[in-house]
Amino acid sequence: MLKFLILAAALFLLFKLFKGDARRKEVREEKEQETLKASGEMVKDPICGSYVSREDCEIRVRNGDTVHCFCSYECRDKYMKQLEGKAEETKPVE
Repeated sequence: MLKFLILAAALFLLFKLFKGDARRKEVREEKEQETLKASGEMVKDPICGSYVSREDCEIRVRNGDTVHCFCSYECRDKYMKQLEGKAEETKPVE
């Protein structure tokens, strides 16, 4: 019985050790993301709101002087549809 309790306590301590390490890693990554957002290295996807690295952004759309970065082609396509809808609304009626 004593061996079982010691084994259970050891397993519990190992579980807490790994769980705590995972939480610290998550907190550290969140702080890094906040730092990147504040420095302007990360830009916000206008559709879904996720943050994308300005340097690694491969999916871009230029709208006038503004360049928008997207996390996926789906977000880019939704944005393009929104632009088309706005363009149709502003066309003069003949």
